[in-house]
Amino acid sequence: MKVLVTGGGGFLGGAIVQMLCERGDDVRSFSRGEYASLATMGVQQFSGDLGDRGAVVRAARGCELVFHVAAKAGIWGSYRDFHQANVVGTENVVVACRSNGIGRLVYTSSPSVVFDGSDVEGGDETLPYPPRFEAHYPATKARAEQMALAANSSELAVTALRPHLIWGPGDNHLVPRIVAKARAGKLRRIGTRPNLVDTVYIDNAARAHLRAADRLSPGSVVAGRSYFISNGEPLPLWEMVNRILAAADLPPVTRTISPQLAVALGGICEGLWSLLRLNGEPPMTRFVAHELASAHWFDISAARRDFGYQPEVSIDDGLLRLRHWLQHSPR
Repeated sequence: MKVLVTGGGGFLGGAIVQMLCERGDDVRSFSRGEYASLATMGVQQFSGDLGDRGAVVRAARGCELVFHVAAKAGIWGSYRDFHQANVVGTENVVVACRSNGIGRLVYTSSPSVVFDGSDVEGGDETLPYPPRFEAHYPATKARAEQMALAANSSELAVTALRPHLIWGPGDNHLVPRIVAKARAGKLRRIGTRPNLVDTVYIDNAARAHLRAADRLSPGSVVAGRSYFISNGEPLPLWEMVNRILAAADLPPVTRTISPQLAVALGGICEGLWSLLRLNGEPPMTRFVAHELASAHWFDISAARRDFGYQPEVSIDDGLLRLRHWLQHSPR
């Protein structure tokens, strides 16, 4: 099968590419740059910007399935940049599928599209989109998810997966940020509540995409639907953070600030960064403060039922693999 993976050089995209190659598919990647790891696997690479419709259409030509994984993530930046990558980019992927007669599209979304700052405990896919968002990333991902699912038809089957807090060896976002802040002495626990949060190990997240794609066809049960994806093992957030730190041979987080203070600091930082146009991300935002102080874990029974999703790597086993990777990775 000929498959296109947008963002094939990234953390999740790369894991999906590897699994596709291992089962014998003919894989292409569309990314902003070229990657030696993909070349080693024999992946055909197309370089370009998601905002360039012609480039996306050319990359998808001749394919039968598209995994749209690429996105602009982060807690800070201009709305235009997030909109261009996440909304316009998804629109271009849908156009590429239609113009090339591609019948299946798996869109990588995020649980943040339903996060309104309050606790979510065992939430399922009936959760609504909130009326407003505190960050550009979830706002644009929600619009892109709605656009992708609206494109589901008798000619193009579309499903959306919402993997929650992906981590594991090769992580270039979540784990490195936690470790870097801890080493710099800048990591603080927000509040003292044992708020449960679920996460997903990288191999489980990638395998969920392949399973969903294999069950996807026009009119199938997965077509036109979104699914939460996690390890199904919710833990107190700061216990999970401390277990990641232990894998990096770092001490646990002990210093605490109140959720109210964190939200206030987030608002102040956002104002200063906007007013003074400071470079980089603020050390705190209201969105991050609310995420770190609240419970958010999700019911994955729909994914289990509809396409046989089963987390194969437990958190315990994943942490052992993460520890091995951290010990052998340059700092």
